[in-house]
Amino acid sequence: MAENYDVIIIGSGPGGYVAAVRASQLGLKTAIVEREHLGGICLNWGCIPTKALLRSAEILDHANHAKDYGLVLEGKMSADVKAVVARSRGVSARLNGGVGFLMKKNKVDVIWGEAKITKPGEIVVGKSSKPVVEPQHPVPKGVKGEGTYTAKHIIVATGARPRALPGIEPDGKLIWTYFEALKPDVLPKSLIVMGSGAIGIEFASFYRSMGVDVTVVEVMPTIMPVEDAEVTAIARKQLEKRGLKIFTSAKVAKVEKSANSITAHVETSDGKVQQITADRMISAVGVQGNIENLGLEAVGVKTDRGCVVIDGYGKTNVAGIYAIGDVAGPPMLAHKAEHEGVVCVEKIAGLPNVHPTDKGKVPGCTYCNPQVASVGLTEAKAKELGRDIRVGRFSFAANGKAIALGEDQGLCKVIFDKKTGELLGAHMVGAEVTELIQGFVVAMNLETTEEELMHAIFPHPTVSETMKEAVLDAYGRVLNA
Repeated sequence: MAENYDVIIIGSGPGGYVAAVRASQLGLKTAIVEREHLGGICLNWGCIPTKALLRSAEILDHANHAKDYGLVLEGKMSADVKAVVARSRGVSARLNGGVGFLMKKNKVDVIWGEAKITKPGEIVVGKSSKPVVEPQHPVPKGVKGEGTYTAKHIIVATGARPRALPGIEPDGKLIWTYFEALKPDVLPKSLIVMGSGAIGIEFASFYRSMGVDVTVVEVMPTIMPVEDAEVTAIARKQLEKRGLKIFTSAKVAKVEKSANSITAHVETSDGKVQQITADRMISAVGVQGNIENLGLEAVGVKTDRGCVVIDGYGKTNVAGIYAIGDVAGPPMLAHKAEHEGVVCVEKIAGLPNVHPTDKGKVPGCTYCNPQVASVGLTEAKAKELGRDIRVGRFSFAANGKAIALGEDQGLCKVIFDKKTGELLGAHMVGAEVTELIQGFVVAMNLETTEEELMHAIFPHPTVSETMKEAVLDAYGRVLNA
């Protein structure tokens, strides 16, 4: 007889495990199915280990510019790539174990294997086709295994995987995905990064800090295409100052491989083709949802362009089946997945006043050097939508804390509705802006007006003062510029 649950979640990434914890908190009997590693891609191969790598890169950058701070360090600092990677993997392993602890603490059953929805309310779990790899080895004790399980509510949280371009598919040796880029055995001397979204530009920034000759190729006119163009122009200038070579409005038309190098034929918008040879290439052209082999088509779940179609509460078109996170479409961000998981479960539990996920208020962060962070509409998008806007800007060059840090190249930019004072968007580039953007996220969620922001007292000296000054600038009241 099949074991029955109130909620079964397929996938234990940020969306899945957070949804499981919240479901258990609400008194729902909950199980989570995982085929490979608790914590999913984000914890094991994405968000967390990349930040560990970038922290090593940041310290190395500071060490190599110690003279700028009046410090003397003998000789040029260098990286022990094996130690850098080992630290990154250790961070992931620690958090991986933490997810297992959370499942046990919250009495969430872990079912090990691959799930397939056979009909609404039922899944069959078979043997995993994925080998259990570090940092999680061996399979945790006390988990359930293959068999049939039932639940009134099934949540698909299977995440996404790297997208591959025809003819330029990653091979694990010369053409890497983020999996290989996270743990190189040795540093390549030269590297091509195809794609300048968050994944591509973060790896480009990391490898450049490690002393690698890096070339970025982006098909769109600007790097980090989803960000505000004014902000990305500043980021590009700083990245190029650090030695990155960047091609925009360009594409890798084809590649040629040799024994230990790769040549990319880069075609620019004017039709010219330039051949660039490097030791390795990273394919960072986006990700696609893991919707295959789940039984979704058989039970009639609607999909679109490789993602499950949902409403603001995670509901699909089939009763009792839900989806959250990357598999449910962009923005493909861990914090969006977590929020969708909580919203979905609270709606299932029947809590009152559950608000649907507002994708327009999901912040985005890119942890390159310099950092980029944003929330809401870009200036171009606001104009495209016909909004009458006020735009405020404040340069880090006029901020005392940024100057003291030696990090005075940055910008805070805000966009308001001229008629209502509604904050439509905020965009930042510079030191620690990924930690600052949440102030604007909270303001947007609370429907804060420009007047309330201008009367908020920001501590001095902090980089956060650029946020208030940008608001003041939008209304002709800037004080320090």
